[in-house]
Amino acid sequence: MREAQSIVVESLSATVDDLCQKFGVWRTARALALAAWKHHQTVNQISHLSNRTRRDIGLPEVDDALGEIRFSPWGTLP
Repeated sequence: MREAQSIVVESLSATVDDLCQKFGVWRTARALALAAWKHHQTVNQISHLSNRTRRDIGLPEVDDALGEIRFSPWGTLP
């Protein structure tokens, strides 16, 4: 059973080299950038939310500095 499960894995540089030879450097780099961007988008960011929105979804409010304006993706001020 152990022999059936052992898999030979190439090093990362060898794998990237194979991908570059097969698809080209620019396509490989583009695919890597897209994968990184998709991973970046999956992380939930709540720092831009207003206190009103935070209350609505059950998060604690954040003390704002007096006169500080936050960015609102909906185009309204908090």
